[in-house]
Amino acid sequence: MTEYGYARVSTKGQSLDDQINQLKEAGISKNNIYFEKFTGTTTNRPMFDELTSKVKNGDIITVTKLDRLARNTREALNILDPLMNNGVKFNVLNIGVLENSTIGKLVKTILLAVAEMERDMIVDRTQEGKRYARLHKKNYREGRPNRLITPHYQAAYDYLLNHTYKDTSRAFNISISTLQRIKHQIEH
Repeated sequence: MTEYGYARVSTKGQSLDDQINQLKEAGISKNNIYFEKFTGTTTNRPMFDELTSKVKNGDIITVTKLDRLARNTREALNILDPLMNNGVKFNVLNIGVLENSTIGKLVKTILLAVAEMERDMIVDRTQEGKRYARLHKKNYREGRPNRLITPHYQAAYDYLLNHTYKDTSRAFNISISTLQRIKHQIEH
């Protein structure tokens, strides 16, 4: 029996450190922890695919939370059921062990349905908040707020007026896309 860990975050800007530390604290060897930065909306997760191709009867896959495996109940069941039917157990640190028993299957299905319901409720509340803000806040706009134009950004903009994006990017250590946003913000 081998215990593996799996950690996932949805965006490149998020950190995996907390999940990885929790998995290590649960006794999982660093060499057996698989991790990646992929949104839950994609089923293309190379490290998870590698992990699931490696596990065998009696092995355990540990995750910090159930939602690290899938974004909804159907998808999670499509992932969990074949593995559990082959004798793989899942240890969800904030819940416990899910295994291929009658009670294990029931608990798994209920927990997945509750997790999906919670996610849907968060989406609903967010949409309600946006609707309310559009109706009641005169200057409401969605999206990222405008960046603060620091002296460094202003200098980069001034330099950009006489140089290429590539040269300015190198000179000021700012990505081209950030330079484009700075230019747009200053000029509009």
